Amino acid sequence: MLAIISKYQEELNLATAHEHKVADEYARVYAENEARGRVIYSLHQEAMMWMDRFALTLNGSKKLPQLLAKAKAMEDAYSAPEEIHGLLSYCQHMIDLMAHIIRSR
Repeated sequence: MLAIISKYQEELNLATAHEHKVADEYARVYAENEARGRVIYSLHQEAMMWMDRFALTLNGSKKLPQLLAKAKAMEDAYSAPEEIHGLLSYCQHMIDLMAHIIRSR
């Protein structure tokens, strides 16, 4: 009789340990998901802030596109290295992309 009770006690202990392990794993996954959600929300807020600032810059004045045009003119006049061509092309691409995003908001 004691052997049977001992056997069931051992099974109960294993089941309890497994239950605790599953609960701990669930808590860890839940905490990770919560943290991931906060990070995503924070990144979204940051992106919206920068988009709004860019919209103000782009809509409020033509200074940014003018500065880029001036840089491109200097680039052509002084035969800039290829890296500068790439950087200015990337800037133009970003200005066009942000302008498109802002227009479609």
